[in-house]
Amino acid sequence: MNVENSQEKMKHTSSSLGTSEGYMPGFGNDFETEALPNALPQGMNSPQKCEYGLYAEQLSGTAFTAPRGQNERTWCYRIRPSVKHTSKFSKIDMPYWKSAPHIEQDVISLGQYRWDPVPHSKEDKTFITGMRTMTTAGDVNTQVGMASHVYLATKSMKDEYFYSADSELLVVPQEGRLRFCTELGIIDLEPKEIAVIPRGMVYRVEVIEGPARGFVCENYGQKFDMPGRGPIGANCLANPRDFKTPIAAFEDKEVKSRVVIKWCGQFHECFINHSPLDVVAWHGNYAPCKYDLRTFSPVGSVLFDHPDPSIFTVLTAPSGVEGTANIDFVLFRERWMVAENTFRPPWYHKNIMSELMGNIYGIYDAKPEGFIPGGMSLHNMMLPHGPDATAFEGASNVKLTADKLDNTMSFMFETRFPQHLTQFAAQEAPLQDTYQDCWDDIEKKFDGKPGTK
Repeated sequence: MNVENSQEKMKHTSSSLGTSEGYMPGFGNDFETEALPNALPQGMNSPQKCEYGLYAEQLSGTAFTAPRGQNERTWCYRIRPSVKHTSKFSKIDMPYWKSAPHIEQDVISLGQYRWDPVPHSKEDKTFITGMRTMTTAGDVNTQVGMASHVYLATKSMKDEYFYSADSELLVVPQEGRLRFCTELGIIDLEPKEIAVIPRGMVYRVEVIEGPARGFVCENYGQKFDMPGRGPIGANCLANPRDFKTPIAAFEDKEVKSRVVIKWCGQFHECFINHSPLDVVAWHGNYAPCKYDLRTFSPVGSVLFDHPDPSIFTVLTAPSGVEGTANIDFVLFRERWMVAENTFRPPWYHKNIMSELMGNIYGIYDAKPEGFIPGGMSLHNMMLPHGPDATAFEGASNVKLTADKLDNTMSFMFETRFPQHLTQFAAQEAPLQDTYQDCWDDIEKKFDGKPGTK
């Protein structure tokens, strides 16, 4: 499925230097961009009269008094202020999109679970109507925790727009290509890339190439940030310059439009007579961005032992408890394995964090069978997990040489909260009923004799 190029409809140029294919590089930068010359005021934020008859409006992503290094806001210069982009709300039902706390009484979340890819149906779905919640954690009302979703999209949103007042969305495509037409510009997204859409940002999603499927982490808490590198120093992992923020683009279109809003876990709709994507210029540091996962530079052990998976963190959402994240987004991609006298796959463990994994492509080294691209697994807090019998025997007996893990890209949404399965995850999604059997063939090797390995 292809769509006409919305970039021809959304007008955009840029006064900023360093743009590349319609994007500005950097993470958390203070950007400025304009789609019409001189639309951006200089030296002040809110002039008595803006150029082109625009309205000045601030979008705040943090409290006004947040520390300067954490304070996020963007000044927008738009055709109409946002008060004209909503009208009287009506509640609507979005039966497959759930928010925490959501605990199904007849669903058991205690266990180790794995799913095959959620299949597409014959019914056309947009990015919003095709959202299927797998797990929820925390509480959307107190703004802690998260939800994990799978999206299935076959058609574009036409004269239809969405924003979440609850959360920012981390989008991880697995197949197909999407275009996010946001208030601040256009993001094209494909597998091996991710996008972060801020809380309160209005957008429309088009299917460039479909059907499209992928994963979404809905973050209720503090926004995603780059992790501290600690002793690693200034380089490797995700580098700030590889994050791309779109340049300004806008629609001046007067047509009946539907706006859907997610607020405190409930969905509402209203109708207006124009497109809300009317920001002609903007400056600030509260903006959507994309990141190419192929630019992630993994680091690891170069002598012995297996490092903690936290060393592969791309983005982290802090919890307020030092060193314990509300959410970590962790990436397992191609890398060299060189450790000597070491069991190289992830070791067996129990963890206070709950781990939801997804496979973008290839084979995951700890589960060489059954964990296929588009699939997911869940190992909830304090539940044991680790390599299956095949992976254990192979890694325990292989001749250790420098070995490259190739054709592999999986990720993890890790949270300090227990993740509760939805009815969809437990009963409709293709759950592998025999997943726990993958450890059945692990043998007792203890014989009580010294020197036995």
